[in-house]
Amino acid sequence: MEKSFRRSGLLMKVTLAVVLLAGAVAFFHPLKQGPSPGGLTVGKTIEYDASRADNGTDRLGDGTPDFLRLDSPEDRDAFRRWFAVVAEYQALRPDKELPPEINDCAALIRYSYRNALHGHDEAWFQETQLRPPEALPSVGKYGYPRTPLGAALFRVKPGIYLPGDERTGAFAEFADAKTLKSLNTSFVSRDIHQARPGDLLFYFQLEQSSPFHSMIFIGRSQWPVEGESPQVDDTVVYHTGPVGKKPGEMRRVRVEELLHYPSPRWRPVEGNSNFLGVYRWNILKEAN
Repeated sequence: MEKSFRRSGLLMKVTLAVVLLAGAVAFFHPLKQGPSPGGLTVGKTIEYDASRADNGTDRLGDGTPDFLRLDSPEDRDAFRRWFAVVAEYQALRPDKELPPEINDCAALIRYSYRNALHGHDEAWFQETQLRPPEALPSVGKYGYPRTPLGAALFRVKPGIYLPGDERTGAFAEFADAKTLKSLNTSFVSRDIHQARPGDLLFYFQLEQSSPFHSMIFIGRSQWPVEGESPQVDDTVVYHTGPVGKKPGEMRRVRVEELLHYPSPRWRPVEGNSNFLGVYRWNILKEAN
């Protein structure tokens, strides 16, 4: 009878473990949803379990934790496409409809970055008033604001990532253009032809009160403008930031125009010392 009792107790422990394991899998498994009523792909609802994050490693030593990087080609492509779509849309909408938070070039980047990582469900479409011309998959690894770092997506203190950095102010929701360049992206090239959709162009202009300026490389437009060739014309978008007493505005420029811009200091060419180059988000680096 004692042996039977022991076997029964062991069986109960095994059964309980199986039940708990099944519950955990069900809790953390992404909920896949079908197309939205508008025919667009609705993003996954994701509860990211930070305890699973790659032991807090930073294998590339750039300050970005590996658990934040987008590991799969599909996720990296989804991020690029959404980042470009969100940014370009702001340059095409009426000025009065521009989100109030977009008041300079860095604010445009932060807004586009956050929304590129967002779950794109019907509520998001209605809130942003943005419906891309074609269905785009959302990033699958996690969805804003339920990311491994919550809403504090941008590194603001130098150094490699160490476990606990997210609790010591190393990451924040706000980052200016200089911080985005130095701590959240990496240099690619000073040749604009090496840029890919979602990359950033950075400039340093001493003539301005805020010397660091940025533009977003869109590549081929999702919303071609009359007179443009979507198969040929690459574009960039940016916010001018305040100009004197005026709030500034969104601008959308073809790369070909930018290369021949009247003021040479804005041309993205090798010989322009004001042009710092093309930069790429750290989360798009492959850690493996």
